[in-house]
Amino acid sequence: MKTLMPSLFNSKETNLLFFPSLLTHLMCDFSVNVALAGKANQSSTMHELGVAQHAIDGNRDPIYPHLSCTHTDLSTNPWWRVDLQKPYYVTFITITNRKDCCAQRLDGAEIRVGNSLDNNGNNNPLVATISHIPSGVSKTFKVTGAVEGRYVNVFLPGADKYLTLCEVEVYGYHCIFPLPGPPP
Repeated sequence: MKTLMPSLFNSKETNLLFFPSLLTHLMCDFSVNVALAGKANQSSTMHELGVAQHAIDGNRDPIYPHLSCTHTDLSTNPWWRVDLQKPYYVTFITITNRKDCCAQRLDGAEIRVGNSLDNNGNNNPLVATISHIPSGVSKTFKVTGAVEGRYVNVFLPGADKYLTLCEVEVYGYHCIFPLPGPPP
């Protein structure tokens, strides 16, 4: 697990962060919702209304029949995953819970971030556990130290579980290094 801390340079005009070190410099895209360009998958799909991609469509609508939420079959250890297409330093994750039913279904879900697909990505480092998100509410989880990862999973341990997510926003940045010198 890698972590980075930015320097004082932060240009809103260029949307970049600058990270100095003793030998090199690197430039990073500012933290944005990188899940929007990702590819989503889940352990199963209960119905075509609840496909995995609905959680990264940019729509926080918490009503399942409005086609913006995911839904797995009843199963043991259901999971949902977004492939960000390349590693990002993830800074925080916002999850929107379903409003029209069953808010408690997310209780105990784990948020994991990393670069491994072992156990479908569910063995990646744990960055947060969802104790409870009220019905129809979006809750943000800060990722301490900006964890690097290509995959973000929501994993619900236990038997006889449904996993439903109405939006998953993953905020992070991607770095390019080394640069020949400090920014202008």
